[in-house]
Amino acid sequence: MDFTVNSTESGAPNKDLLQPELFPGELVVALAGNPNTGKSTIFNALTGLRQHTGNWPGKTVSGARGRYMHRQKNFLLVDLPGTYSLLANSAEEEIARDFICFSRPAVTVVVTDATCLERNLNLVLQVLEITGQVVVCVNLMDEARRKKIHLDLPALSQLLGVPVVGTNARDGQGLSELKEAVYRVAFNLESLHPARVKYGPGLEQAAAELAAGFGASLKEQVNQRWLALRLLEGDSTILSSLQRHLGLPHPQIEALLELSSKVRQKGGSTFQDAVVSALVDRAEKIASRVVRLENMEQNRLDRKIDNVVTSRKWGFPIMLALLGLVFWITISGANYPSELLSAAFHFSEEKLTALFVRAGSPDWLHGALVSGLYKTLTWVIAVMLPPMAIFFPLFTLLEDLGYLPRVAFNLDNSFKKARAHGKQALTMCMGFGCNAAGVISCRIIDSPRERLIATITNNFVPCNGRFPLLIALSTIFIGKAAGALASLAAAGALLGSIMISFFITLLVSRVLSATALKGLPSSFTLELPPYRMPRVGRVLMRSIMDRTLFVLGRAVTVAAPAGLVIWFMANVTVDGASLLKHGAAFLEPLARLMGLDGFILMAFILGFPANELVIPILIMSYLSTGSMLELESLEDLRQLFLANGWTWLTAVCTMLFALNHFPCGTTLLTIRQETNSFKMTFLSFLVPTLTGIIICIIIAGTARLLGLA
Repeated sequence: MDFTVNSTESGAPNKDLLQPELFPGELVVALAGNPNTGKSTIFNALTGLRQHTGNWPGKTVSGARGRYMHRQKNFLLVDLPGTYSLLANSAEEEIARDFICFSRPAVTVVVTDATCLERNLNLVLQVLEITGQVVVCVNLMDEARRKKIHLDLPALSQLLGVPVVGTNARDGQGLSELKEAVYRVAFNLESLHPARVKYGPGLEQAAAELAAGFGASLKEQVNQRWLALRLLEGDSTILSSLQRHLGLPHPQIEALLELSSKVRQKGGSTFQDAVVSALVDRAEKIASRVVRLENMEQNRLDRKIDNVVTSRKWGFPIMLALLGLVFWITISGANYPSELLSAAFHFSEEKLTALFVRAGSPDWLHGALVSGLYKTLTWVIAVMLPPMAIFFPLFTLLEDLGYLPRVAFNLDNSFKKARAHGKQALTMCMGFGCNAAGVISCRIIDSPRERLIATITNNFVPCNGRFPLLIALSTIFIGKAAGALASLAAAGALLGSIMISFFITLLVSRVLSATALKGLPSSFTLELPPYRMPRVGRVLMRSIMDRTLFVLGRAVTVAAPAGLVIWFMANVTVDGASLLKHGAAFLEPLARLMGLDGFILMAFILGFPANELVIPILIMSYLSTGSMLELESLEDLRQLFLANGWTWLTAVCTMLFALNHFPCGTTLLTIRQETNSFKMTFLSFLVPTLTGIIICIIIAGTARLLGLA
């Protein structure tokens, strides 16, 4: 099999991650490991708050670095993306491989899972092929003890030829020993004899023949045996990495390509098979000597649970039930703190108004700053903060428990049929809390094409900013019509809207995959981690600091100037009518075609900064108050809507457009930052908007044609 070299890379290099600035005497330590081994927990425990995050150059893969001190020496810890191998089959694998090979860290710590050591040894052996400056961290020792798995760590250290340290990072056990081992390896205080996998005479001879043709300068900069093996496997990305990181001239790259092709022709495709087989065989032999299972059925309980939660019969009902429970807790629990925040902000507004009056400020200044900017800002905070502060911790608890990978497993087949990625299920779930957070979570998808599909379609999932509108309309129109079953009907309408959003996500994903983003779905390894008891304190800290406040900060940034615009349009008049009314009149023909009215469409447009603004803008428009306000009850809201010509069709079409319209300003800003593309950002705006318009026109037209409205 032949391969070509890509001579260009997208994105400017992020020197902060690839070549971080070091303090005098500071040493770089790379942290590698499979997903779900507790690598991030170790990173956080060692570095504390002394961390920095960013994307790797040309990749939307998050990386982090942090500092710690041991024995008066400074260490810079670089957290590499979680990966199962270094064979460069994904962006994560390529990044981890290139950093270990070309950035030359003083020590590479490979984190493994004590409960499934054999599978993790595959990565350990691949790292040892690149560098001998390795410390193996066997984490989750508490889980191994619970499952009665006994590990002989001294024997493992002898077989691998490098230090091995057992840890329970979640409780901080073994971290001091890990830092000491890193220190001793970094300063050459350990006798290292790194294990080398033997690939058989044919492959070893071919590797030696190929390595003999390397130039002297190349031999000094990279492990020649490892490089020869990668070239013999047909790894095209390694040549691009050599050109990018070592600055090899194009003629030298072409010479390597020609030389490796000649040697590879002798072994054909068997070279790649030989490498994989040898790695797996060596990992099995090592594990058989150091792992003893007291209970051969230690994972029986996990398998029994998985047989239920991932079954075709019960998987989807359980998933919907859990999602419904999370929504119910979020909606019910957010009401009281939202009311408290609203009352506190209203009290502050009165004090601000009194301050403006005493200062003799003109009415327009008070209106713009207080009725416009302040009121909009506080409305967004009061509506967004409580549900996010509840939803994100609940969602993170499910993540920490190990349930979310089961959700991806259940939905994988549906997304595969839509030619999208199974991990899109996880990003879709995150979108229920906030679409901006859902877009950020799309980083977990390796394929750039499928990552874009997930990004563009994430807005079809209703975020917590759209739930107030959906809940209000389902209650005052659909629930009201059901009489004694009002609450059940309203809950059914809300769950139905969620199901609609799911099916639209699949449909649009399929269309995008067949048109603008053509391609076949990629395969991926989905590991179902063991169920673990969540650490509530850390979950709360991570979800509130990393998700809730992050998303709220972006929303506030967008909502503040929007308040001025909304106030301006509601209070500036032309020909006896406000700009708001002129805008509604202009939109009226399209709105009527969609089953709406001009004010509803205008409210969605002015609610672009934050979806939470749609209802207050509607109230302000119908009452012509010139500033946003709240009604005292849902019945008052129903009577206001009915007085302005609303019907059941208006409510249904408004709910459908709420599900399918352009992303809010915060989400679009996030898409722009994640994709680094104005084109993809515009496409993310256009696709859901056109979808919503078409669906509303079809529903409204059908209802009128059948005489239902």
